[in-house]
Amino acid sequence: MRFVGTFGCLSSKSAAIIRVQGYCARSELRYNSSMATLRFHIVPNAKIDKVAGEHGGAIKIKLCAPAVEAKANASLRCFLADQLNMSKSAIVLEHGQRSRDKVIRIDDMSEEDVRSRLLGTL
Repeated sequence: MRFVGTFGCLSSKSAAIIRVQGYCARSELRYNSSMATLRFHIVPNAKIDKVAGEHGGAIKIKLCAPAVEAKANASLRCFLADQLNMSKSAIVLEHGQRSRDKVIRIDDMSEEDVRSRLLGTL
């Protein structure tokens, strides 16, 4: 049994994920009433990190990081935290660990706020 936290690191504020034979059991202390769950389409190996608009209803983000060893996932988390001016622990990868299409939960923000902050700067 191996313990890993969200995006590969454990912290006291993030949810702990226990992986047992490919299944995840998520244990969290509480859920906040305001949270956004959004779809993202990621393009790795780009020249610069930027929001590139929408892609079939998902927010398209170009990242410099390569898509190996979860580097793009960690880079996405840092990029979103920087763009939304919040801590990295509030950004959780729900689905799409090894896919370009990801579902990300962002705590303490509504979906409209996230979309306006990311897509309003285009």
